[in-house]
Amino acid sequence: MSRVHTVVDSPLGPLTLVATKGVLSGLFMDCDNRHRPDPSQLGSADAGVFGDVVEQLEAYFRGELRVFDVPLALEGTEFQLRVWRELSRIPFGETVTYADLAALVGRPASAARAVGTANGSNPVSVIVPCHRVVGSDGGLTGYAWGVERKRWLLDLESGTPALF
Repeated sequence: MSRVHTVVDSPLGPLTLVATKGVLSGLFMDCDNRHRPDPSQLGSADAGVFGDVVEQLEAYFRGELRVFDVPLALEGTEFQLRVWRELSRIPFGETVTYADLAALVGRPASAARAVGTANGSNPVSVIVPCHRVVGSDGGLTGYAWGVERKRWLLDLESGTPALF
C-alpha cells in the first residue's frame, strides 16, 4: 500500500494528513493518541498530493467553506462506513444526537453506543464531521481531539469562533 503524509498547521494545532494511493485516508491530530496510527504506517513525507485538501481545510477554518469536496479512501467495517456516510450528510452548523444518528443508519436508538464507537473511529475528523454529534441533552460528549476543540468547531460553524 502506497502511503504518504504531510503535517499542516491549523487553528486547532498541527494536523497530519495521510494519503493512500494519492487519496486522503487519514487526518490526525497529535493529541489523538487513541486513533493516530503508528508513525511507521504514515508513509514517507510528501506534501505533493495534498494541495486541494489543504486549500479546503484553510477555507473551512476561515469560515468560507461549508462542504468538503475531496476524494476519501476510508477503511472500516461496513457499519463504520455507513455511519461515516451519514456523518457527511449532517449540514454545516447543525448537530444530531447519537440516537438520531443511530436512526439514520437504520439502527434503533439502543444502538447509540455502537454509533458512538464508529463515530469515534472516524479517520478523517473535520472533513467527515463527527464533531456535529452531541449527547441526547444537546451537551458535548467525548471527542478524540478534546471537547474544547469540538466546541471550537461548533462555534466556528455557528459564526462565533473563539480563539483556541
